[in-house]
Amino acid sequence: MKQAAAQIGHLVKKTRKSLGVTQKELALTSGTGLRFIIELEKGKPTCQLAKVLTVLHTLGIKLELTAPATARDDGK
Repeated sequence: MKQAAAQIGHLVKKTRKSLGVTQKELALTSGTGLRFIIELEKGKPTCQLAKVLTVLHTLGIKLELTAPATARDDGK
């Protein structure tokens, strides 16, 4: 899980910088705090999921989840 958190943090930071947005601006536009953005970008694995999803949405990052083949095959 730590690796996934680090990957998300890296993607958030990279995207934010490519858009020319500061951490403070991202915090304001996403309705989170500056400390949260800093910790998210550092890959903190215990960040609140709802806030992470809000930040991803704010940056235009799409998240795709794929169920294992066994879960997809049974139609549930």
